[in-house]
Amino acid sequence: MILNCLSSINKIAYFCTMSTLRLPAEWENQDLIQIAFPSRNSDWIDYWNEVIPCYINIIKTISSYQKLLIVCDDTIELKLYLQDVDLTNIHIVELPINDTWARDHAAITVQDGNEFLIYDFMFNGWGLKFAADKDNLITKQLFDLGIYNSNKLVIPDLVLEGGSIESDGNGTLLTTSNCLLSPNRNPHFSKAEIENKLIALFNLKRVLWLDNGELQGDDTDAHIDTVARFCDEKTIAYVQCTDINEEHYESLKQMEEELKLLKTLDNQTYHLIPLPMADAIFAPDDNRRLPATYANFLIMNDIVLIPTYEVKQDVIAIEQLQKAFPTKKVIGINCSALLLQHGSLHCITMQYPKGSIRL
Repeated sequence: MILNCLSSINKIAYFCTMSTLRLPAEWENQDLIQIAFPSRNSDWIDYWNEVIPCYINIIKTISSYQKLLIVCDDTIELKLYLQDVDLTNIHIVELPINDTWARDHAAITVQDGNEFLIYDFMFNGWGLKFAADKDNLITKQLFDLGIYNSNKLVIPDLVLEGGSIESDGNGTLLTTSNCLLSPNRNPHFSKAEIENKLIALFNLKRVLWLDNGELQGDDTDAHIDTVARFCDEKTIAYVQCTDINEEHYESLKQMEEELKLLKTLDNQTYHLIPLPMADAIFAPDDNRRLPATYANFLIMNDIVLIPTYEVKQDVIAIEQLQKAFPTKKVIGINCSALLLQHGSLHCITMQYPKGSIRL
């Protein structure tokens, strides 16, 4: 059953009792992780020799801990790359794709009691910057294949990417105004209208907005998952810049001050864990600065994967993030190749909560 919300968000009530809706936090138990493997028809072809080993390493690591769904446009080629990989936890689906940023084109899963709603937000290539016609169809195609443990596909009337929102699982959403208020995403809605739609869609108690914090080379207009992340209901890990000569210093300092003013639902200040600003990394072709960020980590059932970039701050970042996840092992994984297309680990992955997948 498909619910098109273009006319009214309130139609969600047709499927569920609004008071039971909840957007799970990433640290809750998961069924699997979804990624999209690079296509030879994408911009990755220019960095093929760099990105393929990176993806194989990520696939090996994720699938050694939990199930992994890989969407690709060439199953035969993918399996050749995975000859030395244990496929026990891997499920492959062949579909047309534009690119690999699953965080932003994949489904957002909302819990409704013991059931799930699959939200298929419109994806327009981060504000009409890149082609997204194929990626925008993937969630509906996976739904039709019966991948999700749900018969409820919701199509909200919003352009929204998964990387632009952070949920604490208890009714608080953290986001950035630079992204959600971008004129090329939802120009016909005001900030208040967007906030009201998010509250209705996710049954939120509140939306926390950050007005500062963005990275050079980031195509997303400051996705929250590049600068600040919930680690639990009372803890936020964020990118801190302490070098006054760094081009990011002023924006990240202002963001840090905003975070200090935020309150938890019980009116306490958040426990803030600073992650270091990585040394500047530049693109080999045009020398543009790339958005290397340690905030782009992926929380899994037993581990937390944090991207590393072969710079001296890697070790410090792992140590800092381990403080936020004392019961999980924090593992660094080299994501330098992902920076070549201006993303990192969290950007290429999407987690699905326990019970939401049929595989």
